[in-house]
Amino acid sequence: MRRMTKTAALLTAAAFALTSCGGNDEGGNGGGGGDDGGPTSDVKVGMAYDVGGRGDQSFNDAAAKGMDDAAEEFGMETQESEAADGEPESAREERLRTFAEAGFDPIVAVGFAYSASVAKVAAEYPEVHFAIIDDEAAAADNIANLVFAEEQGSFLVGAAAALKTEADHIGFVGGVETPLIKKFEAGYVAGAKAVTPNIKVDITYLTQPPDFSGFGDPAKGKTAAQGMYDGGADIVYQAAGGSGGGVFEAATEAKMKAIGVDSDQYETADASVKEVIMTSMLKRVDVAVLEYLTEVDGGNFPSGVERYDLAVDGVGYSTSGGFVDDITGDLDEFKQQIIDGEITVPTE
Repeated sequence: MRRMTKTAALLTAAAFALTSCGGNDEGGNGGGGGDDGGPTSDVKVGMAYDVGGRGDQSFNDAAAKGMDDAAEEFGMETQESEAADGEPESAREERLRTFAEAGFDPIVAVGFAYSASVAKVAAEYPEVHFAIIDDEAAAADNIANLVFAEEQGSFLVGAAAALKTEADHIGFVGGVETPLIKKFEAGYVAGAKAVTPNIKVDITYLTQPPDFSGFGDPAKGKTAAQGMYDGGADIVYQAAGGSGGGVFEAATEAKMKAIGVDSDQYETADASVKEVIMTSMLKRVDVAVLEYLTEVDGGNFPSGVERYDLAVDGVGYSTSGGFVDDITGDLDEFKQQIIDGEITVPTE
């Protein structure tokens, strides 16, 4: 059970239009420690989620876990706010400004969609420190860029799909067709073709920028995956945020397999679909956030790019459920070849 802290008076629910605040299973207002004699800290962390927010069982939840772990370990006060589908850039900017005005430092922005907003607001508040996940473009002395080699982890699950398919026909569902998600696609296809050069890979994206609802539309994810299963694919990898739940539903109904993303979704997805999740591409956003906040607790505010790749276990694949136990030797061999530079994984 996460320990509760009192929410700063300035951070009212109206000011933040909060959708969840991560205190406990019933939804509280912040996290941290101190009231029960545990650790205490003067650090106040604001976390701005991307579309889907806490509860997406994927990317946002991984960031939330890193913050929750830091709050428990160090007694930090935390507050969070979530982006809405279709909101203008000004709404993201205002979300960050509200945190800064309320004394939160650092502020963690979850997702590349915050790039322009972080760059602008960080310049307005040079004494406040920001971290942004999945973006290198927003660069300043008070910005830390936490980025990942998604293509490397995706290569491994692509190889897993090729090793486990019985149809030599697999699929990929991307939430929004952006350069970041294209990295997932590129790695997945490369990994599959490293095993079976002539394998068929179906590819679809749920939405195109500036429409980011593809990360939060399970119905659309289900329809896309159903089309792939009906067309002969027997394994589908989704890099679609909250829409991925629909892919798992389609796999369950088709009695096929799916591959999760970011978190170990065998452990985080609804119990009714977990048995179809063959593996997940692990993107250790929780570790990156916790490591960043650990530095902050020690009085150091990192800046610049910190890249998490296979060499530092920043990405990888899950083995929950035992579905890939028979091929871990093959996957780990690919992993070592990537680390050693014998395989260069494409990013587009």
